[in-house]
Amino acid sequence: MSMPTNLEIAELLAAAGDSADEYRRRAYHRAAGAALTWPEEVASLRDAGTPLSSLPQIGDRLAARIEGWLDDPPEVPEPPPSRAGFVTLAWARARLAEDPDWADQIRGDLQMHSNYSDGKHTLGEMTVAAASRGYSYIAITDHSGGQPVPPGMNVPAMKRQQNEIDRLNAAMDGDGFRVVKGIEMNLDPEGVGDVAHDDLTGFELVLGSFHSKLRVTDDQTPRYLAAVRNPSVDVLAHPTARRYNRRPSLDADWPAVFKAAIESGTAVEIDSHPHRGDLPLELIRVAVEAGVMFSIGSDAHDPEELGFLDVSLALALDGGVDPDRILVFKDVDDVLAWSSR
Repeated sequence: MSMPTNLEIAELLAAAGDSADEYRRRAYHRAAGAALTWPEEVASLRDAGTPLSSLPQIGDRLAARIEGWLDDPPEVPEPPPSRAGFVTLAWARARLAEDPDWADQIRGDLQMHSNYSDGKHTLGEMTVAAASRGYSYIAITDHSGGQPVPPGMNVPAMKRQQNEIDRLNAAMDGDGFRVVKGIEMNLDPEGVGDVAHDDLTGFELVLGSFHSKLRVTDDQTPRYLAAVRNPSVDVLAHPTARRYNRRPSLDADWPAVFKAAIESGTAVEIDSHPHRGDLPLELIRVAVEAGVMFSIGSDAHDPEELGFLDVSLALALDGGVDPDRILVFKDVDDVLAWSSR
């Protein structure tokens, strides 16, 4: 039996946590979530002599447990729905290495957050970090303020942020870099945004996303149809609302949702955070068949998380997405022309 991958190690850790006491359960589950974000396969790290205890969320005891799994690979249990269908950052980077020309097409990142909402860094710090990655543009998409979690911006804060972006763009004039004024607007269960249409004036890209009633199990097609038909929404963000080991995807008639998105001119996001990976691969393939436009965003809340973009790129590559259907493969002028159509 081959040594377990990071994804399999994540499941072994999570499964061990499922049957542990509360303290150990939380430690195992934190480690399982971290395993999705490790940039290299653990087996390769051990071969290189790297102590596994140096990995995030891994102490000496968990490192010894993982060493045991590498030496004597166990059978990996079938994951429950809340952990099924995810990929790891290590897998994504290995997949992209097989086709390096694919990632070279990227020109920007269309979802990230600053401390105007729940990000950890200033708008300027996120901009500098993104520019250093060789992008020609980013969209800052902090949350709207219609719900307590995640915290967001009220209308005055939106205006302050837009003014700050104007100053940043003026300062970078001539550098070939553009900060797009975006927002991640919360959608209620009926697909209605929590920001009045007039208050969205000045934003160049509006992501719409669900942050409430995310654990319901009945069919949610009507809320999705309303969301993609909402005239204020340019992109349906992290569409299924799944989160690793917290909740599975919402259920919907996805071919019907994608058809409505095409008719409405709404793009569908592949959210890069490994705890989301949303759209998942199986739905990317359904969306490809439908012919949707895809948006890709790291959903970074700090500069280090900008690297998560590799997850979306690898999912799009593996899912057979046409490069012409990916917004971040286009120039910023083309993206803005599309969003303002």
